Amino acid sequence: MSQTSESPVVAFAPKGEGSLRRWLDAIEIDTRLLAMIGTLIAIGIVFGIATDGIFLTPRNLFNLTLQTSVVAIMAAGMVIVIVSRHIDLSVGSQVGFLGVLAATLQVHVFASGAGYNWIASLLLTLLAGAAVGAIHGYWIAYRGLPSFIVTLAGLLGWRGAAWLLAKGTNISPMEERFQLLGGGLEGTLGAFWSWVAGIAAILVMAALAFAARARRHRFGFAVRPLAVEWGIVVVFAAVVVAFVATMNAYLHPIRKVPMGIPIPVMLLILAVVLMSVVTGMTKFGRYVYGIGGNPEAAVLAGINVKLTTLLIFAIMGALTALSACVSIARLNAAPTSLGEMEELRVIAAAVIGGASLSGGVGTVAGAIIGALIMQSLTNGMLLIGIQSALQQIILAIVLVLAVWFDVAFQKRRAR
Repeated sequence: MSQTSESPVVAFAPKGEGSLRRWLDAIEIDTRLLAMIGTLIAIGIVFGIATDGIFLTPRNLFNLTLQTSVVAIMAAGMVIVIVSRHIDLSVGSQVGFLGVLAATLQVHVFASGAGYNWIASLLLTLLAGAAVGAIHGYWIAYRGLPSFIVTLAGLLGWRGAAWLLAKGTNISPMEERFQLLGGGLEGTLGAFWSWVAGIAAILVMAALAFAARARRHRFGFAVRPLAVEWGIVVVFAAVVVAFVATMNAYLHPIRKVPMGIPIPVMLLILAVVLMSVVTGMTKFGRYVYGIGGNPEAAVLAGINVKLTTLLIFAIMGALTALSACVSIARLNAAPTSLGEMEELRVIAAAVIGGASLSGGVGTVAGAIIGALIMQSLTNGMLLIGIQSALQQIILAIVLVLAVWFDVAFQKRRAR
């Protein structure tokens, strides 16, 4: 093993059976994440051929990102719920209740056209979402009830609360500036600001990567070879550039100018960055994985498991509120059916993205890729004309295969 004067560099080319897997582990490349990325690319190629290229057109990819954003925002929170050995079955009903609440605040509580009161409705809805999640977390953490039961009760209760608050009617319309949160023809960044956002993302990623490398040097931990570090940054930059170019390639149907990145996607990116920092660079994130890996050891290590669990569900509730706001902004209304069956899509996205139901394993990036895989399959099947019933069967098979893969992966790691 080669070394620097400050800290060891990981071994670069182990020999023998399974050398590729050991090499990937040595340079800290998540093999399951690579497998999911490969699956997503394969889905794109298959549907691209099957639809004569329609699937891969800028217009369809633009719509695909919009369709994915609502589920993906919640999946970013569902990861830490599942990692901590819990589940949240109520997120769909929470979307319904919080969406109706946000619409009620805009249409009935705040006067129409009263400046920026839509911001107040957005902030109050986010606080309400955190409070709803905290209520669930309280009963789970401090009263010892299983998360399955508490959130199953939430699934029923919050749906009923949404119906009562809306009085069985659809609430509309939303404030014009609020509607931008849902995307659409005007809810995008445009070409210039999309490139600004893309360049900023590349610079931030590079800064975080090399800051983490510097910390490893400082504390004497092993680091990846510098070439690998730069390679990851270059690949990330290439993906960002390709994404921004694709979004800009879709032209506004009327004004014929580049649409750019949709605002819901920017909200998703901000949620992903925030959750990635929380899970990967804070004590709270280490506590979440510690609790999921071994709850008893976490207690003995002095982790406040009850408070951490409450915060996990509060974060889940806040992200659900954000998804609810994006949903009603996109629809320009809050129907009483909002969010129905959404919990199944969110849980499926997290599981397909590598979150282990046994706890302790899962990443935010994986959950987003899982959401993209689910939505890409749905979008592609719609384009080639597969009927809805068969689509559900195919998605069910994909979910079972994802869980089977997780079980097999865990057994292999244990051996």
